[in-house]
Amino acid sequence: MRRPIASPSRLISGIALSLVLLAPHAIAAQSSIAKDPDVLGAERLFSAWMEGQIAYSGLPGIAVGVVYDQQLVWATGFGFADVAHKIAMTPETKFRMASHSKLFTAIAIMQLREDGKLRLDDPVEKYLPWFHAKPAGPDDGPITVEQLLSHVSGLQREAGDHWTTNEFPTEEELKKLYADRHSAFAPNVRWKYSNLAFAVAGLLVEQVSGQKWADYVDKNIFKPLGMNESSVDKNVPGLTVGYGRRMPDGTREIIPFIDARGMAAATGVTSNVTDMAKFVSANFRSGPRGGSQVVSSASWREMHRVRAVENNWQSGTGLGFDMRRINDKTYVGHGGGYLGNTTQTQIQLDDKIGVIVLTNTNDSNVGDIARELAVTVGAAVAKAIKPSEVAVAWDPAWERFAGLYRGRWSDQQIVLLNKKLVLVTPNGANVDSPATLEPLGGGRFRLMAPTGGGEVGEVVYFSETAGKPMRLYVGDGYFERVK
Repeated sequence: MRRPIASPSRLISGIALSLVLLAPHAIAAQSSIAKDPDVLGAERLFSAWMEGQIAYSGLPGIAVGVVYDQQLVWATGFGFADVAHKIAMTPETKFRMASHSKLFTAIAIMQLREDGKLRLDDPVEKYLPWFHAKPAGPDDGPITVEQLLSHVSGLQREAGDHWTTNEFPTEEELKKLYADRHSAFAPNVRWKYSNLAFAVAGLLVEQVSGQKWADYVDKNIFKPLGMNESSVDKNVPGLTVGYGRRMPDGTREIIPFIDARGMAAATGVTSNVTDMAKFVSANFRSGPRGGSQVVSSASWREMHRVRAVENNWQSGTGLGFDMRRINDKTYVGHGGGYLGNTTQTQIQLDDKIGVIVLTNTNDSNVGDIARELAVTVGAAVAKAIKPSEVAVAWDPAWERFAGLYRGRWSDQQIVLLNKKLVLVTPNGANVDSPATLEPLGGGRFRLMAPTGGGEVGEVVYFSETAGKPMRLYVGDGYFERVK
């Protein structure tokens, strides 16, 4: 059965949306980004592709958003939030965010850590005495708070058959069920995704804070971020109809509201594009904790740092955040799958670009949609906001620095390219990715390289006699000129 396609009039443009009351210069910057020809073209390209996905895969609806720093640059809906009643999808449509909930659990833990109420290396049983997993081996050692958040606890994935029966355990049932759980691996042996681990982390938040997890998150994260349309396990107005996967006859099951109960900290949050854009923007802010800065810059950096990698080294996990590489850029974020809803958020920290994709079915290939949004509209926005580099003008006199320099450990050769100096190791394995000397002025350069080894990022300079370079200084070491 062919599903209806949203007409252009149903594509809800959110170019004028903003996350906060912006200062005049910020409004001007946002306007210029939204009107950039490449950005507009990328929006049309992605929209054309997205309409094709709806038409040929029979997807009910999708809501998307692209964030730059503190701005929601573009947000729109495709298809329907309710197919039967022809209710158009919009950026305000609410979705069960599923495993995005883990991000908020991790933030809660980091807040309690900043308050001095727990440590990441604390054993979980210090706060939850009933937490005694059957270990994978006799000498596994205790599971720590950090191991819960980085998916290296070794715990089983689930706390029962709730994904089959749609009957999620209560907190009390979870504690009883936990006694029958058996760790699949010892802690820190390998990355192993676990909803059970994050459900336990939610109970830890409750024990340490003295508040229900949902209340804590609402008071300490949602409200400070202005995420006023977000909630935990409430059948709120504006929630999209959830549809099951497309069956061979083209039909989709309509999914009723399902309460995550004791698993809320792993999968219970409800939100929309406009609220999630506020969360994405929080990842780009810096400074001490307070107000909309829900954790300090230091805590954000810790959460964004890879703590564990999958055995194939293609993806990793920080504290709550997932990491992946797209077109040689690292993205942090999370995905989620709740019966009837599939979601994905990807954040590129260097460019301060984030993409949000929320769908009301389980076979939308939401990761692929997020990737295409990132490499089309996201990439165009990144290009539009990239500042013009004010490079130090090339000085032909710098040609005198080209030559061979010798040290105790190696030789280094400076080679002149077309108005550029590069540094290579003459007997190295290859020369296809040399380090470059970026001019700083005054005969000083900064060593830049694709990888972080050696003195990358440090200053390079020369000592000269009678105008002839005699010694090359790289960082704190030096090489004598021999040729």
